[in-house]
Amino acid sequence: MRIAFVGKGGSGKTTLSALFTRHLAHSGAPVLAIDGDINQHLAQALAPGEDNPSTPPPLGPALSDIKAYLRGTNPRIASPDSMIKTTPPGRGSRLLRLLGDDALHSRHVSRAGGVPLMVTGEFDESDLGVACYHSKLGAVELYLGHLVDGPGEYVVVDMTAGADAFASGLFTRFDMTFLVAEPTRKGVSVYRQYRDHAREFGIPLAVVGNKVTGEDDLLFLKEQVGDDLLTHLVQSDWVRAAEQGRAASEALDALEPHNRHALTVLRETVDARSRDWERLHRHAVEFHLRNARAWADARTGESLADQVDPDYVPGPAALS
Repeated sequence: MRIAFVGKGGSGKTTLSALFTRHLAHSGAPVLAIDGDINQHLAQALAPGEDNPSTPPPLGPALSDIKAYLRGTNPRIASPDSMIKTTPPGRGSRLLRLLGDDALHSRHVSRAGGVPLMVTGEFDESDLGVACYHSKLGAVELYLGHLVDGPGEYVVVDMTAGADAFASGLFTRFDMTFLVAEPTRKGVSVYRQYRDHAREFGIPLAVVGNKVTGEDDLLFLKEQVGDDLLTHLVQSDWVRAAEQGRAASEALDALEPHNRHALTVLRETVDARSRDWERLHRHAVEFHLRNARAWADARTGESLADQVDPDYVPGPAALS
């Protein structure tokens, strides 16, 4: 299952992404964390006991190589240069298994706090004025588009803050989106933007309250988001100690009981869902055709609608 954590900057979504990922890994589940935020802090959150946790070579700068690799022998894609972030897989495309023995995982995955991690890379000075951060997220969109993950496998993506995820079709790549919200007006403002877009495309969305200090905070969240409030985490001394480097990276069992229970609720919610391969592929094709009409045909000089393989069957059947 593919899970996105979104929310206002400072809401704690990176912390929640890391806690949930570590919760899954602690259970022995196959899991991959992806840092898709413009501020690359997921490695530190996954390994709070390490001063400078190692990160793998970032996906963003390798986007051209990733396109060439995933293109495989797909005859509908003329060249890697004509492949854009929304290009859906077709017959001949190179498909991926989670943490498989392939060139992409071998190069772009390392461990932080014992958890497999991919990173998009930072937005640096060379990008200013010539690129936007969504160009780096394009590598994540292509990765998820070509990934055939199975039952009991998890990909957890720490997304960009605010509603930026809707600047591309990446938000449709997930089975579940958790929106982390503090009990403040600013904390729930992003929720309303996400709610409307999610409903339009049938994207499952649940709100996770964070930094709740009492009944007044909880009542505020319930009044603002209603039944979309799935669970909440209380203000955590353990998290603060971890962020200050005073908690061992393996000490997740010392997290407050209420907060550990909240992580269990998140997993139960994810596990209760089933993968809809047809929906994932339908959305991928829809956003690809939108991009083709809006800008990509003109940029490439090709009709990128031709990249859509009408006979491609998404999901495990495509592996054979």
